Amino acid sequence: MTGTIRFEKLSEPEVRASFERVVTALPARPISFLLYFIRGEDTLTEASRRERDRMLGELRKRPTPDIVVIGHTDRVGRDEANDRLSLQRAERMKSDLVRDGLAAERIRTAGRGEREPVVPTDDGVDEPRNRRLEISVR
Repeated sequence: MTGTIRFEKLSEPEVRASFERVVTALPARPISFLLYFIRGEDTLTEASRRERDRMLGELRKRPTPDIVVIGHTDRVGRDEANDRLSLQRAERMKSDLVRDGLAAERIRTAGRGEREPVVPTDDGVDEPRNRRLEISVR
């Protein structure tokens, strides 16, 4: 065999120029959001309402987003109640997103209750970072 293999690093503009059709055909990169709740409710905190608006803007940039919404709770309350509340939070977000124009069939929901805390705590501990929605978009 003859010839030489040459390695070189291309800048993003060079990649786009050389592979424009391939690059434009690629789906948008996955993105994730975390939204937080007021204790015992399916009401977002003020900061999370602002983050939700930013998230909605990102979702609208994607022609056919696949969205997974997973609700979580802190460790205050009974397991069964936390399971219901976590799913209620996810379903509420789905309803809000559908009301805002996203297709219901593109959104899946689940509730995990208190099983997957971000901050491990003892039972009965009020930890705001565990009262959340994880929203994944691809």
